[in-house]
Amino acid sequence: MSEEHAAVDAVPGAVDDADALRAGIYRLLATLLAAPPSQELLDTLKVVEAGEDDAPLAPAWRMLALAAQRTSAAAADDEYHALFVGITRGEMMPYGSWYLTGFLMERPLAELRQDLKELGYARDPDVKEPEDHAAALCETMSLLIDDQDTGFGRRKKFFDDHIEPWMMRFFQDLQSAEAAEFYGAVGLLGEKFLQVDKRYLGMTPH
Repeated sequence: MSEEHAAVDAVPGAVDDADALRAGIYRLLATLLAAPPSQELLDTLKVVEAGEDDAPLAPAWRMLALAAQRTSAAAADDEYHALFVGITRGEMMPYGSWYLTGFLMERPLAELRQDLKELGYARDPDVKEPEDHAAALCETMSLLIDDQDTGFGRRKKFFDDHIEPWMMRFFQDLQSAEAAEFYGAVGLLGEKFLQVDKRYLGMTPH
């Protein structure tokens, strides 16, 4: 799926189905966390409509649109590398194991790999990042939502086990990161969306 398609899927009002919208937002977050945004994606985000003022994500969408208007692909690329790459490491560590244990490649990653194996998801040999990277987890969540054969309970368990324990803290930290400008707005959207999705998963009947 292209970056532009991922962004359009996530635009409020672009789809009627709640699950399709949720999957689209997870894909958008995955795209933005996996690599710097293209100018095409930034141009799409610039004109995102936030929806009704009382919509839970409206302030976050407005902030993201404003941040996209104030940056460029080159500036966002520099910001991404300062945050997530760096010379030896970036300012942020977007890994579940790091947030949950303080170390990389620890037990949370092993448990995630076992769950992914049971779900039938195989690691892409071309991907260098471990599977507990925030982008990979958002992408996996979007796939689980899209897959009609995956039951609600399995989706909720994946969220409860691998996303809820740490990723909201990651998005909060991203908002206050020294290098974050455009990505501060990404962090706000991520935090507010996960809060909404947690409530959605808690209220939706099995």
